[in-house]
Amino acid sequence: MTNCSLGLVLIFAVSGSVGTMKFSEGSRQVAYSAGLGARQLAAVPVSELRARATPNCVPAERSVGSPSVAYAALVRNEVVIRKEPNGHSGVVSRAERFNENGFREVLGVVGAHAGARCTPDWYRVELPILPNGTRGWVRAWAVQTYRVHSRIVVDVSQRRLRLFRFGKLAFETAVSVGASSTPTPLGRFFVNERYVLPDASGPFGPAALGISAHSDVLQHVWVEDGPIGIHGTNEPGSIGHAVSHGCIRVSNTVMRRLFRLAPAGTPVLVQA
Repeated sequence: MTNCSLGLVLIFAVSGSVGTMKFSEGSRQVAYSAGLGARQLAAVPVSELRARATPNCVPAERSVGSPSVAYAALVRNEVVIRKEPNGHSGVVSRAERFNENGFREVLGVVGAHAGARCTPDWYRVELPILPNGTRGWVRAWAVQTYRVHSRIVVDVSQRRLRLFRFGKLAFETAVSVGASSTPTPLGRFFVNERYVLPDASGPFGPAALGISAHSDVLQHVWVEDGPIGIHGTNEPGSIGHAVSHGCIRVSNTVMRRLFRLAPAGTPVLVQA
């Protein structure tokens, strides 16, 4: 079985009518939310994400994060994401406390804007929406920020996945990636959903990480715009080959380890 498009096969929280949209491989495997991986998360003081301001506190922006630490945010309630860090800028998207699958809405934080009081009043965030790589600005009071010390790097041509913790390589492993007709999308993404599957012998193994990427070719075929994930497999012989519909497949043993070390908000860099 060639498996892919994570959010399409895990039916526990698919809402509304799917009409003529297809579940990946016709699968209706049950999955459950595993939460944020909260034991690995720590609240971030406002000062840590302070945007670099002038001595007179003239508004200023800066990027945040490094190879050893990244930042993410939980939406407190319904928020508006705007094109620029001001309330009159155009609307990029809207987000609520929970997403359509019932998970807490997670955003990747890549920048901060300091207001006249020299404290962050806006954060620049990555969004799990189309088109891939969409970013915008959200008011600081509308989200709860936290730090993440894990980072996943996937090399599609080498078919290798590397997990870094605190900037150091924790482990690497072979993976399966998308076939030439349904390639794994490239870019910077982040983990936004974490699933546990009670039947580890199924096509997705014991667990799966939903990431903010969407398939470039299956957006209008699969439900939820063709979401992409990292998951286990019941076809270990496929590891190392380009055979999926875009998802990143690892062995079940590796998936268990990866799942423990990759909380929601973990950056995922997929490169050629």
